Amino acid sequence: MSNEHDLITTPITAEILRGFLDLEQTAYGLLPHRLPASARRQIPDDQLALAEAQPSGVRLAFRTRATVIELDTLPTKRAYRGFPAPADGMYDLLVDGRLAGQATVPGGNVRLITDMVAQTSELHEGPVGTARFTDLSAHDKHIEIWLPHAELTELVALRTDAPVAPVPADGRRVWLHHGSSISHGSNAAGPTTIWPALAAAEGGVELVNLGFGGSALLDPFTARAMRDTPADLISLKIGINIVNTDAMRLRAFGPAVHGFLDTLREGHSTTPLLVVSPIWCPVQEDTPGPLMPDFSDGTLKFKATGDPAERAAGRLTLTVIREELARIVAQRAADDPNLHYLDGRDLYGEKDYAEFPLPDEIHPDPAGHRRIGENFARLAFGDGGPFTDPCLGTVNRSV
Repeated sequence: MSNEHDLITTPITAEILRGFLDLEQTAYGLLPHRLPASARRQIPDDQLALAEAQPSGVRLAFRTRATVIELDTLPTKRAYRGFPAPADGMYDLLVDGRLAGQATVPGGNVRLITDMVAQTSELHEGPVGTARFTDLSAHDKHIEIWLPHAELTELVALRTDAPVAPVPADGRRVWLHHGSSISHGSNAAGPTTIWPALAAAEGGVELVNLGFGGSALLDPFTARAMRDTPADLISLKIGINIVNTDAMRLRAFGPAVHGFLDTLREGHSTTPLLVVSPIWCPVQEDTPGPLMPDFSDGTLKFKATGDPAERAAGRLTLTVIREELARIVAQRAADDPNLHYLDGRDLYGEKDYAEFPLPDEIHPDPAGHRRIGENFARLAFGDGGPFTDPCLGTVNRSV
């Protein structure tokens, strides 16, 4: 390792960070949040509190001629009692938009989940570590370091062997997206290969990812956070968490969707707004929740435990959710021409499931994330899509 005294330490500030809504000062450094403090005060459970603090889509962005970059962080990793420790989270280094390196930070804290159903846990503290990138070209370049999407990350120090400068605004549009654990990145190979990151790269936009594992539940505080966040494009991928937590009946779901959209329109009255229904998921297509973990074959899978016969009484399934979202969007679009609907099965449907099955019956594997990202880029950013760049008339290609 290089002598730290040979490197320049640059303060980590909002000027060189992207994809966050708030920064918390901790005993070690900065903790990026994807919900503002006002929303965090209303969070009702540990699951969302953990999910919003995991930096999915959050990255450092700066210009430099550095050939060596070191980033000190304190990660908090999640493990499950009785199962092998998960792999260390990946830090993806992009140079001028292309993946140029990957690193991990071993050690750190471990949040041990002792009971998945009750979500009880124990915190085991560990040391700060370093993600290190070397042998970079000495030319002036645009650097992005994408933080592990599912590993809480406190930013401690940034060191380089050449000065660092913030990236000037380049006019790219900001895409604000909200969704569930699939949007968060569950089972993706790394932070730049979660499907929203892949779609953002293809669409040539700046991503702000509010994908929260297990927590896309139409919470009013999330709607207000999105209302108050500057954005040129907005999408909502909703439904799966409402079904798998058995959180609502049909009577409550429709008004909750209307209320969420009403709140968004208070701050983004004409912004292109795309409502996306759930992808194909056989265990919940016609069976209500709640969803429960299943370890019967020695691996983590999920199964729906509701009674399909209760659909007539208002119990929600993915089929019902899609029908209701399509109806609501069609109704509202008569007065809101910038509101659009996308059936999630066009992103990942039965044929995709046959090709890339869901390993745990809920979340796609890395190939599934790539398929969803490619389809979203084509359908949303491509010719005739709701997010088509009016200046270009077609999808931007990442360079």
